[in-house]
Amino acid sequence: MAPLLPVEQEALDLLEWPLLCSQVASFAATALARRAARSLPLASSQAESEYLLAQTAEAQALELTLPQGLPFAGVFDIGEALARVERQAVLSGEELLQIASTLAAMRQLRRLIDAAEAAPTLQAIVADLRTYPELEQQIHFCIEDSGEVADRASDALLGIRQQQRQVRSQILDRLNRLLRNQSNLFQELVISRRSDRYVLPVKAGQKEAVPGIVHDSSSSGSTLYIEPRSVIELNNQLRQLQRREEVESEAVRRRLSEAIAAVSADLETLLAIATALDLAVARARYGLHLEANRPRFTASGEPICLRQLRHPLLLWQQRQDPECSVVPVNFQLQSSLKVVAITGPNTGGKTVTLKSLGLAGLMARAGLFVPAREPVELPWFERILTDIGDEQSLQQSLSTFSGHIRRIGRILEALPTAGASLVLLDEVGAGTDPSEGSALAIALLRYLADHATLTIATTHYGELKALKYQDDRFENASVEFDDRSLSPTYRLLWGIPGRSNALIIAERLGLSSAVVAEARSQLEGGRDRDVDAVIAGLEAQRRDQEEKAAAAAQLLRQTEKLHAELQAKTAELREREQSLRQQQEVAIQSEIEQARQRVAKVVRRLQQGPKSTKAERARQASETLKSLSQPTTTVVAPPPGFQPQLGDRLRIPRLGKVGEVLAIAPDRQELTVRCGILKLTVHYGDVESLQGEKVDLPPPPPKSTTPPPAPKDAPAIRTDRNTFDVRGSRVAEAEVVIEDALRQAIGPIWIIHGHGTGKLRHGVHQFLREHPLVAKFEAADQADGGNGVTVAYLKP
Repeated sequence: MAPLLPVEQEALDLLEWPLLCSQVASFAATALARRAARSLPLASSQAESEYLLAQTAEAQALELTLPQGLPFAGVFDIGEALARVERQAVLSGEELLQIASTLAAMRQLRRLIDAAEAAPTLQAIVADLRTYPELEQQIHFCIEDSGEVADRASDALLGIRQQQRQVRSQILDRLNRLLRNQSNLFQELVISRRSDRYVLPVKAGQKEAVPGIVHDSSSSGSTLYIEPRSVIELNNQLRQLQRREEVESEAVRRRLSEAIAAVSADLETLLAIATALDLAVARARYGLHLEANRPRFTASGEPICLRQLRHPLLLWQQRQDPECSVVPVNFQLQSSLKVVAITGPNTGGKTVTLKSLGLAGLMARAGLFVPAREPVELPWFERILTDIGDEQSLQQSLSTFSGHIRRIGRILEALPTAGASLVLLDEVGAGTDPSEGSALAIALLRYLADHATLTIATTHYGELKALKYQDDRFENASVEFDDRSLSPTYRLLWGIPGRSNALIIAERLGLSSAVVAEARSQLEGGRDRDVDAVIAGLEAQRRDQEEKAAAAAQLLRQTEKLHAELQAKTAELREREQSLRQQQEVAIQSEIEQARQRVAKVVRRLQQGPKSTKAERARQASETLKSLSQPTTTVVAPPPGFQPQLGDRLRIPRLGKVGEVLAIAPDRQELTVRCGILKLTVHYGDVESLQGEKVDLPPPPPKSTTPPPAPKDAPAIRTDRNTFDVRGSRVAEAEVVIEDALRQAIGPIWIIHGHGTGKLRHGVHQFLREHPLVAKFEAADQADGGNGVTVAYLKP
């Protein structure tokens, strides 16, 4: 990561990049990654940014695939311990256990990543990871879970501790004997410890009755803690054994520390890999939380496409408080455009628009996904330089004209050394005489058009609106102001210069109408009023076109829905027709089999009859059998008379109605007929043709030993009636919606829960898994929302 220029660091602060980094850090699992994320590094090249984005994409896929995501439990910050062992320090038992835990956790992470189907970038990161399982086993063998050195760590330590237990037992036996035999001498019948030596609480008046060493006394002086003379030597032996234990324990820990020091370089690499993985997962989780998408860096000459771009900090606030709304903006710019002048009223969202674009560039450069609709396409900006002064902040000590000029001067100095550069200027040229400020702003923007990749500037100067018509590299945009509600909508409009609406806002805020009227009369020659009138007309035309476009889009959606339903009905009718054909074929084959049996009987009778007629009748029977045995590929013609077919129109005399045949029963005894909006099931004998022909009723089909194949179920079609959106709901609220949907459903239902943190999706899946009406559930097709939508199927 290349060091940033002071003007670049200043831009990060103005765009509130540190606050965004702290939000990313909240998704990190380890202390190391949290520290690194709080100052999220910016890539120094486009290739490095693409490498970070690949890490983020693969980590996000694993987060969505693995039940609990990538687990970092057990990974500790062992950097300080490694630095100490390199200086030949002896680690504590707790530090040794943390190293062993980190080795085990990283080995588990590597297994999960290596088992992933499509994670080549993360797999390359862990390819050189060494986790030293033998060192981990050695630590666990020598160190107990409490951090103490285990008896089994060395034979010498085991022998020392056995001697300790023996000596301690002797001490306690002697002291307990004193307590039992001379209980009246003691304040309490308990054994205490002072300075790691066993003592008894003796009454102050009985001091002479218990000869020994006084180690302490109570605050009141009524109790003396005396080491009886009979256990002094044993306490001395115990202290010596404790010292020998400490020396032997330290020897064991030293041996383990030296083993760790021998591989400290590999363990430092392991720590760096853990931090890189945790950072990738933190970036992925942050992207899921904001429902962001992966950006693509455009080549020279390609347009910028940022649709429905939302300010990430405001979006974070909305996630915490759903009542807060975030209005997205669209940036779709051709590469030939170099400068965009955004005009409009104060508090209309111009500064938020600048910050949204600046943060989008920084996020893409740092390997973060951008909160905008796909495709997210923007250049890789080597320098993002800003002069943004928030008039609503109390910390703007450089909001004067001189402060702006000094900052813009540093921006211009950085441009010759920059590659692709994005310059964001808020209220360019403000803070001085309007005529001079306007001239300075025009000159500055023309200079930036020659030397910067893209410049976005907000302004109130009307003269800047005319630059678009003098230079093809300039474009106008404005933040929308609703004349009817007299309030900004925070939407960004392209190609239309905005109006400051200062007088309208002043009047709305309660300024005297007389003062506002006088101000309107002071506008020179009415030229500004004419321009405002033209702009107002353009905005009205745009709103009218948007309403018509929305109506056309709604009509298109309805048409597509009807088209899909018609296709489904057509497919269903085709399947039913095929089923009827198959059933009729089965009936025909049954007739053939019966005919064969009849012919066989005839042949047997002929063989028993007179010889004069036997040969002739046998020949006729064989020819009949041969004709019946020919394969049947077409439907048998109906008997003479009127036979209804699908789609025919016929009359129902007893009802006095005319209808259309929708379906014919397999046994050809009943018909389903549509009469206007009604569907009726009638018997063949109740209908006639429009010419008055009666139906020749066919005989009921013979029973067949082979059951006809059941018609296929109609395909599941997603409609508004079987789709339920629970995004933004709590799990309990979503369960109520899904319960009602399942109770009323007659087929599969689609549940839209989104991606988010995955908590809502997990709750929905758990509810479906335990519901008695649900046979199965699965993620929807990619076209229907993929992992953000779940399809639930009912039990038959």
